[in-house]
Amino acid sequence: MRHVDFSPLYRSTVGFDRLFTMLDSLAQPDQGQTYPPYNIERTGENTYRITMAVAGFDESEISIEAQAHALTVKGEKSEENAEGSEFLYRGIAKRAFERRFQLADHVEVTAASLKNGLLHIDLLRSIPETMKPRKIAIAAEPVSAPKAIEAQVAN
Repeated sequence: MRHVDFSPLYRSTVGFDRLFTMLDSLAQPDQGQTYPPYNIERTGENTYRITMAVAGFDESEISIEAQAHALTVKGEKSEENAEGSEFLYRGIAKRAFERRFQLADHVEVTAASLKNGLLHIDLLRSIPETMKPRKIAIAAEPVSAPKAIEAQVAN
């Protein structure tokens, strides 16, 4: 895949550093990270939900951390093995994982729940009032007679 050089744009723009960094990271391969599988869905005009399949993990083994523009979900499975038993076949993954999501401006995590092996993370985009579009009323001037300009006569 080609690498796009954004350095000419850095000279003529201010405040878009994060956007260019994100575009650079999209061009790089993800090293085949596919575990755990997840869905991202839009549940409303300003609400989203990330659903991750984390079968076999308990609430205490999963941590969710939200920072500015980033959401990190980590899972570390503790090694529990009943004494005297051995696995003949292990098909349930017990590996640790870390999944990162880039969040847009004004997106915050509102809730997280774990049910039936699915971790649900609810997100809300709350745009501040100053950033929302607003309607500007146009005032009509009443039509009146033209104003006369008076001048004082100098003595």
